[in-house]
Amino acid sequence: MAGNRPVGDIPQVLPSLSDATLRDSAHMAGVEFGPRDAAVIADLLVKTGVELVEVGMISGPGSKDADLVLATHEAIGPERSMTLVVVRDRQQVAAALDEAERLGVRHIMYSIPTSEQHAGLKLGSPSARFLEALARSAITQAKERGFHVTFSGEDGARTPLERLVPYVAAGFAAGADRFRLAETVAFLSPWQMEEVIGALAAIDGSEIEIHSHNMLGMAVANSLAAVRAGARWISATVGGIGERGGNAPLAELLMALRVVHGDTRFDLSHLTRLSRVALRGAGLGEAFQPGPTSPHAFAYELPGQLTHPEAYETLPAEVVGNSRELLVRTRLTPALVRWALTDSDVSVDVEPFTAWLIARQEATGRQLLDRDAIRKAAVDFQAV
Repeated sequence: MAGNRPVGDIPQVLPSLSDATLRDSAHMAGVEFGPRDAAVIADLLVKTGVELVEVGMISGPGSKDADLVLATHEAIGPERSMTLVVVRDRQQVAAALDEAERLGVRHIMYSIPTSEQHAGLKLGSPSARFLEALARSAITQAKERGFHVTFSGEDGARTPLERLVPYVAAGFAAGADRFRLAETVAFLSPWQMEEVIGALAAIDGSEIEIHSHNMLGMAVANSLAAVRAGARWISATVGGIGERGGNAPLAELLMALRVVHGDTRFDLSHLTRLSRVALRGAGLGEAFQPGPTSPHAFAYELPGQLTHPEAYETLPAEVVGNSRELLVRTRLTPALVRWALTDSDVSVDVEPFTAWLIARQEATGRQLLDRDAIRKAAVDFQAV
């Protein structure tokens, strides 16, 4: 025995860690970090021993997250940073890669939906053949420009292996450096996770990363199961920050690696400060907890998530006595306003009202808006 650990329980290769706090938070309703927060968080993550800090998202020119990316590069260098690039079609990818080059990005992570449901919603086609061709094209473009490429399986946990394995194999054949299985919708048990990761790790030349969400409370367990089955990387976030119940929480994950596997590579002394800085910067306070009963578990700021919640929720909010809500600061759109005003007694012209409300947000410090606040603002707009 090694302490209380069974002999042989330590994986042959201990995992590297990437942290998505400065990227996945962009998808969490109402949460936004500034450049100063990004620099401090990135520095503390590297001091803790996190190998890659994932920051921002690029879909084309004029990235909203440019300041975060540049601040992170200044704090820890671009070689320790990774930025997500959205994939929709060849022309859009080319424009996004132009922006990544402008910002000095060296590591990119492609976001590509793999389940039939997500591919149909976001790519306009659920075809596996189309999906593989799109991934090959995007990966080839990036490698020709010299990027280190991680490609994802967004909603990969719900993608059948007979669809997922050929997709991953095609990506590595095109030159990708790493594949990230995204448990976008919490779905797998640890033993099911082992089966999925084992099949992916068996692909020739593969390097696999796991990115779990915590709606079922198993993100850490699933991450450890993935490593047991051959995953080489784990993606986490500080405090579990993230949408849909949060992500694998970094502190719990690192403590589990130490206790379960005797992994002493990480400096855990920074974790408390890191958590306080991140949660304060996110505007969540120290009371934030991941999981399906938290106030932010079913809060969204993307209209597609509000209009197609079944595509993103493991179980409906109502099953656990929670409710679905809109929370937004600067990403207000007419589609969000339209959803907020559905079934209300307020009737306004959505486009000019949205423009007026965005201008008011800028003038009043970007307060957090929920559905009731938007409806009240619509009444004020009618009186103008």
